[in-house]
Amino acid sequence: MMNYSRYGEDGIHILFGEEIKAEVSESIRRFTLFLKSVRLPEIIDFIPSFRSCLIHFDLRQTSSEHLIAFLKKSQAKIDRLQIPDPVTHEIPVCYEGEDGPDMGFVTSYSGLSREEVVELHTSKIYTVFAVGFMPGFPYLGTLDKRLYVPRMETPRVKVPQGSVGLAQLQTGIYPFESPGGWQIIGKTSVQLFNYRKEPYSLLQIGDRVKFSRK
Repeated sequence: MMNYSRYGEDGIHILFGEEIKAEVSESIRRFTLFLKSVRLPEIIDFIPSFRSCLIHFDLRQTSSEHLIAFLKKSQAKIDRLQIPDPVTHEIPVCYEGEDGPDMGFVTSYSGLSREEVVELHTSKIYTVFAVGFMPGFPYLGTLDKRLYVPRMETPRVKVPQGSVGLAQLQTGIYPFESPGGWQIIGKTSVQLFNYRKEPYSLLQIGDRVKFSRK
């Protein structure tokens, strides 16, 4: 059940569930595709995330009460909306040497061998639960519990572009060089963000990702 609430003067927060899971992510994807289809001029932007979506609207054109009422009235249309199947992306990764500087920590913490870590990481198809932190950064889940590792106590000042990391039960990819605290186990050459080409980010909420050994 979707839970609507005001978020400041010009925002609406919609909660879709209490847990991070594929069904909740699919509901958020359906909702955002509906927003894209109706193209309401009063909506300035909307930001989907793990369990929710935040709408930023123009106070000069509408109010939170009117917009919430419209969205609730549109629920049947949202439920019937025909949406495309999620896109599945294969991301080749090099897990060797300098491309996986934290592989030693991951094997030590998990008790797994390097080969077992790679096998587990490449054996699942992940859901893009959110895109954020920086343009194009995908939060992918859910990891096999055997790959659970904490974030670094002291984040690196520079994580190379294309680095593939683990943090708790998520895996992600750094689209650009940046600071970061995820445990890096590999690197990909796939470009995740291109400001010259819409929709700019290669990976969208609800997409699927399959890692392969390069």
